[in-house]
Amino acid sequence: MLKDFIALTKPRIIRLNLIAGFGGFWVASKWNIDWLLLIYMLIGSALTMASACVINNYWDRELDQKMDRTKDRATATGRISPGVVLAYGIILGVLGLIVLFVLVNPLTGWLGLLGMFVYVVIYTMWLKRTSTWSTSVGGISGAMPPVIGYCAVTEAVDPGAWLLFALLFLWQPAHFWSLAIRRVEEYRAAGFPLLPVVKGIRRTKLQMVPYVLLLIPTGIAMFYYDYVGYVFLVVSVLGGLVWLWHTLIGLQAKDDEKWAKANFMISVNYLMLAFLVMILNTTGTA
Repeated sequence: MLKDFIALTKPRIIRLNLIAGFGGFWVASKWNIDWLLLIYMLIGSALTMASACVINNYWDRELDQKMDRTKDRATATGRISPGVVLAYGIILGVLGLIVLFVLVNPLTGWLGLLGMFVYVVIYTMWLKRTSTWSTSVGGISGAMPPVIGYCAVTEAVDPGAWLLFALLFLWQPAHFWSLAIRRVEEYRAAGFPLLPVVKGIRRTKLQMVPYVLLLIPTGIAMFYYDYVGYVFLVVSVLGGLVWLWHTLIGLQAKDDEKWAKANFMISVNYLMLAFLVMILNTTGTA
């Protein structure tokens, strides 16, 4: 049972986003770290993200039964009752927002609330079932973690916050569409109007290109505005070029599933490497 409750929070998603939040905090701190504030920010962020994921599982429980990837979730099988899941999600959200508003600062609380609202209401309850725009618009919530981390220190939304937002916002569609291409028939059967389901795989590949392309100037801008050093500049540009190249050759790929799997892994490694180098190569007094 405990394992099911943990799985409902989608730990892998939380882990990846906490790395992004940590990166945003580190960039703003410039190596002058308030460790207690960092811990509060990570706890508050983790709880709000977990809340949104749990409520997402609650809302999608019937559709999840139709997909191999999700049919064994506790909500889809009924191992945990819907009422308990909803209460669990609400409690996590309330606790997370209290931590952010009270122990970090009000701005991070509002950003956390915005991220939850976009993910739960706009993405899960509305666009996920009605529009191909669900992935792009839902990216707003996914881009909140590094901004929350950054604003925990600065208490202001400045160019650094916007650049971190852009980095995660641009990363998400191409990352998710790679998964959606691999699982296109499952999403079609479940009734999700994702881009590859509605517009086709080739159109999806074409639409991935501008998102990946724009990641390159975003990394350059972070260096230009002196948030990161030369190592990040080189790694982000080279990583962006590799991902862009692989996205472009996908237009001619004969095995869409094989290509999409590789593109998905490139996207994950790109983000992990970008934030690791960002943390190590933040400009400051170190």
